[in-house]
Amino acid sequence: LFDGVFPFYPQQRKAAGFDISTIIVIVVFLSLACSFLLITPGIRGRARVYWTLRVLLSLFVGAVIVVVQFTGDWETGWVQANTSYKSFSAVQVNADIGLHIGLAGVNVTLRGNPVKQINETINYNEHFPWSFGADYERSYSEGLQKGLPSPILYVAEKFRTQSPCAVHRQYRIAGHYASVMLWVAFCTWIISNILFSMPVLVYGGYMLLVTGAFMIFSLVSFSTVRNSPLCLIQIGSRTLHVAYGASFWLMLAAGLLCFVVGITIVAMHCLNLDLLKTFFDLREDKAEEYQEMPEVLINPHTVNKG
Repeated sequence: LFDGVFPFYPQQRKAAGFDISTIIVIVVFLSLACSFLLITPGIRGRARVYWTLRVLLSLFVGAVIVVVQFTGDWETGWVQANTSYKSFSAVQVNADIGLHIGLAGVNVTLRGNPVKQINETINYNEHFPWSFGADYERSYSEGLQKGLPSPILYVAEKFRTQSPCAVHRQYRIAGHYASVMLWVAFCTWIISNILFSMPVLVYGGYMLLVTGAFMIFSLVSFSTVRNSPLCLIQIGSRTLHVAYGASFWLMLAAGLLCFVVGITIVAMHCLNLDLLKTFFDLREDKAEEYQEMPEVLINPHTVNKG
């Protein structure tokens, strides 16, 4: 069209690296970790090691709970295929097509092999939200108006409300409840840290078990999408398959960690309370607790005056 110029592609689209919300959360928790590491030299003896281990593990769990809310790799899939690039054109390109499903929406990635083909830079990453308050159909319509490449629109169409696949509602509800359970887990994580700073360690262990339970419940909620099998995504002669991604397995690891630590704290409370208090730096020094004054000094001038 127009002497080789395609009017529906006025600008180059670049793939996004990290979501800005994810970067903010990571920076906040890294700042907290670095701030604590700066004061560790002021902690004496073995308590320094115990404090460092406790704080870093706690910050890791809290960071995971918040970060996975904004990541888009709960389910991922990649396929390399020869596919048409634009509508009403027989030109084909070799590209990697990626599908990244998160709690709040889906990202479709298109990256050429090589990136420079047919005098264009093929490097796209488009987000289509389905969280409550977002309009997936509007995002899809805007993609049509932009003139996005055909593979991106084809994959995004599978998740439309009007698609015969009928997976939009399932993913939207599952992601919503998984997100709610993660926020509850974040609240219980804060409560557990408060309890650990008080001489009620066993209740902190119980609350950590509750945190792990809500984290596992979020995984179970998201896993319900497997009850509605995804339609076949055929790109060229290849098929795109999705599997659980890094965020799903990271959340599973953090949830199991909470269970292990919580059970260990409860068991130590029953079997060896002194060791538990030593680890949390709450053990009182018995020598000082039962120390008696060896002598009493009396001012003779005051006694004589009396």
